[in-house]
Amino acid sequence: MRACWAALAAAGLLCAALLAAGGQTAPPAPGAVKSDEPAQFNMNVTRVSMLFTVTDKQGRFVTDLAKEDFEIMENRRPQAILEFAAKSDLPLRMGVLVDTSNSIRDRFRFEQEAATDFVTRVLHPHVDKVMVVGFDTTAQLASDLVDDPEKAARAIVALRPGGGTALYDAIYYACRDKLGLDQPKHDFRRAIVILSDGDDNQSRYTRDQALERAQKDDVVVYAISTNISRIESDGDKVLKYLTSQTGGTAYFPFKVEDMAQGFENIANELRHQYNIAYSPEPLATDGLFHEVQLRVKRRKDLVVRARAGYYALKM
Repeated sequence: MRACWAALAAAGLLCAALLAAGGQTAPPAPGAVKSDEPAQFNMNVTRVSMLFTVTDKQGRFVTDLAKEDFEIMENRRPQAILEFAAKSDLPLRMGVLVDTSNSIRDRFRFEQEAATDFVTRVLHPHVDKVMVVGFDTTAQLASDLVDDPEKAARAIVALRPGGGTALYDAIYYACRDKLGLDQPKHDFRRAIVILSDGDDNQSRYTRDQALERAQKDDVVVYAISTNISRIESDGDKVLKYLTSQTGGTAYFPFKVEDMAQGFENIANELRHQYNIAYSPEPLATDGLFHEVQLRVKRRKDLVVRARAGYYALKM
């Protein structure tokens, strides 16, 4: 019996040695999400990169500007621009977040039609990736990040309305568990398009927690309001706040049939962007939010739309 146990022990040690030599490790549990991992930011130790859009007062894109036309300030200190480029060809990593709550039931069919048309016309197969999240009482992944627009469109069509509204949870989930994991960040444009009235009544996360998550994961938020009353609601104010702070914009159609135009405007903007990079001076590694102001020099007739700042790494 002792000989048998000794043989088994020797075999176990031999297996352990072979696994160690081959560098093998046990695979993670399927579907495990490490929510306590430190956030990944669009900043390494010495560089901050920002995508932005420039328009005139009529909302027309301005695409012929050069590095010398811009100035950038961090905490009111001028910064030296290291890189500058027009980025019309960066692959997209996009989340389409569709409100499926009872509050938009009567407009839901138009939401689906406009959203499916958007993903099939705008996204480039095998280059861009899109995910679909439906949210009512909870946020549900309808389609993971895929490079097949037709598959995403089918997921949108399959959505059904009902329940409350967990908008902030949907934003937080899409950024943390999906868009924020795709590395390296500077090789993609990350964006969320929200189709909702902006009224949240079910989320565990707050509006500011959702915004912080989007900023840390370098995700630009766009929104198309489903509120067609023409009277600004609290939900409309939420959509304006989330989009302006991340460098996106919100659209407010006069009628549900005009939602497609909002998607068209977003599509045009995603293909007309600049990228700028600078090394913060002085360099801060405090983990805090740092405000950034980006302007066109000597051109008060132009509007720059960029995120309000970034979260520094904490060393």
